[in-house]
Amino acid sequence: MAKGGHKKLNEFDFENPKLYINRELSWISFNSRVLSEAEDASNPLFERLKFLSISASNLDEFFMVRVASLKDMINAEYSKLDIAGMTAKQQLDAVLRDLHRFVDHQYNIYNDMLIPLLGKEELYICDPKNLSDNDKDYLSRYFDEFVYPVLTPMAVDSSRPFPLIRNKTLNIGSLLKKKEGKDDVDFATVQVPDVLPRVIELPQEFEDETIRRVVLLEQLIMAYVDKLYLNYDVITSAPYRVERNADLSIDEDEAEDLLKEIEKQIKRRQWGQAIRLEVDKSIDKKLLKFISRELQVDDSEIFSVNGPLDLTFLMKVYKLEGFDELKEHSYKAPQAVPEFDKGEDIFEVISKGDILMHHPYETFENVVKFVENAAVDPNVLAIKQTLYRVSGNSPIIAALAKAADNGKQVTVLVELKARFDEENNIVWAKMLEKAGCHVIYGLVGLKTHCKITLIVRREEDGIKRYVHLATGNYNDSTAKQYTDVGLFTCAPAYGEDATAVFNMLSGYSEPLSWNKLSLAPLWLKDRIIDLIKREEGHALSGEPARIIAKMNSICHKEVIAELYRASCAGVKIDLIVRGICCLKAGIPEISENITVRSIVGNFLEHSRIFYFENGGSPEYYASSADWMPRNLERRVEIMFPVENDKLKAKLWHILDTELKDTEKAHVMNENGVYVKQSAVLPEGSKKINSQKIFGDEASKAVGELNTQNSRVFVPEMNPDNRF
Repeated sequence: MAKGGHKKLNEFDFENPKLYINRELSWISFNSRVLSEAEDASNPLFERLKFLSISASNLDEFFMVRVASLKDMINAEYSKLDIAGMTAKQQLDAVLRDLHRFVDHQYNIYNDMLIPLLGKEELYICDPKNLSDNDKDYLSRYFDEFVYPVLTPMAVDSSRPFPLIRNKTLNIGSLLKKKEGKDDVDFATVQVPDVLPRVIELPQEFEDETIRRVVLLEQLIMAYVDKLYLNYDVITSAPYRVERNADLSIDEDEAEDLLKEIEKQIKRRQWGQAIRLEVDKSIDKKLLKFISRELQVDDSEIFSVNGPLDLTFLMKVYKLEGFDELKEHSYKAPQAVPEFDKGEDIFEVISKGDILMHHPYETFENVVKFVENAAVDPNVLAIKQTLYRVSGNSPIIAALAKAADNGKQVTVLVELKARFDEENNIVWAKMLEKAGCHVIYGLVGLKTHCKITLIVRREEDGIKRYVHLATGNYNDSTAKQYTDVGLFTCAPAYGEDATAVFNMLSGYSEPLSWNKLSLAPLWLKDRIIDLIKREEGHALSGEPARIIAKMNSICHKEVIAELYRASCAGVKIDLIVRGICCLKAGIPEISENITVRSIVGNFLEHSRIFYFENGGSPEYYASSADWMPRNLERRVEIMFPVENDKLKAKLWHILDTELKDTEKAHVMNENGVYVKQSAVLPEGSKKINSQKIFGDEASKAVGELNTQNSRVFVPEMNPDNRF
């Protein structure tokens, strides 16, 4: 039994801010773990480029949402302290301080590690001014033919005010002086066009065809910027990039039409308050002063970098052809699911028993087929589904539209408030409505984040309900890159609860009792706290007590306080938290029974799986919800039990294997700092990569099935790079 005892429970203030880590600083720590993969020499070179790009993409969103939120709180004179006892101003100061260090680290990795290694592989990111005359001639022709016609330089003077610089666009600012006339210095800016490729590959040199060279679009424009201002001398030019507050502010109670209100707010996102200004460190001081004054950014919000702005361009480099040997090839996901790979009707397979899938190791295609088959099955009467984020060319959307066209009752909840997918979801919502689907736009004041599909089918013995519940979105693209679990079942208790969920979402009907599902914001938080308290009771009674919880983030103070209490009671608690973790592990007498680990690997760890030992009768749950205030109090979420012994064993294997990971796991120490396990592993120790193990196991299962069926399954992979 773990250390602890009931005598400690009344000695501590478990809500003391000193016991908690600030949410924003914890997120920066997470992104540092992503960045560490770019630093890790054991990763293939192009995978390191990918992780550096991902860290930059993550940072963009953090500025546009979280840093923007802090600034909004300061402007509104918001006085409430955060979970760690910090004011909004204290948080912003600490965040910007850490982010400046983080960005410096990004560019140290780029300049000191990755660029030299690319050179060894004979791939060079070139500055046009250092190229040969032949190359310059090629670039000059390329500029004149493809780039110049697209550019729109904008002058700033008494009759032309400083233009609106759109969010996340790359621009080039210049100080100009008329070739003839007065000595006044003018300013002009031009946007680097998004419609052109940012990475331009030069023709291979005739004398050495093995060398590959690329030029960045902004460097090309800089080299020929004088062609944009023929009557001026260009004194100096430099690229700059601005990020703006992109957090939508919607008063749902006052909005007459939520869809139209969100459409209006999306357009405003491009012109929100400037949050960060990125510039090249060599920028002329006068030019920087002019830009920063016009954008109204403070010195602390100016990030001067030693290299190309917006490192997400490295994903374009990653996709260059001819460098496959520098990428990761050990994964063979997604694989077929053995239960579905026998040629049987999908509804017949589910009727034989519950099926748990582990994505992306097992293919998401069965979820797509579940909806596609229902769309054309004459026995299917109704399809109901929640959609939070879907892919750009979603086969599920097409299947739902086909089902409506075939006369089935189709009800779809499309969450319009899914951040940065609002515009995409509006398009899908309108398309589904035109197809004849009944579309619900979520609930006022809440986001609908649960992942649930209900299919009502007429069979010989009456009406039967088939249900799919999941931890991840109905997105066939990200399902190849995010780890999630999904459950197929036709058990009546789940079907009744699924029906109740949709009745609640579409109207005002809520049953008096529920069979299996726990819902937020109704009572999911209380259910989680009760489960933690139950383990505490078992520990105090000397019975087996343990909690294993895998999720994306944990920052709910009430839940964390209960975990601290359970730890003091002697409950062994293992947390597998990919991202934000406001809990401090290893505090003497308080959280010394708690471990926290984060796995950052080739796939994004997205599943939410919970294990409660329950005195020797373990219970397993999966959920769409992290243990965060927004999930438990401001969203519609679902937690569902997994009760089949075979499926419980599958969940245990996932949790147990990740707790043994020594290659991609980072473990929090008593100081709240994460240490990568591979860096402290004794020499000669066996390295365990949980993601590789799951991929190999899925491949092996399919291989054994193929041997039995004498046929071959060919997997496909299409990674999504958003972390």
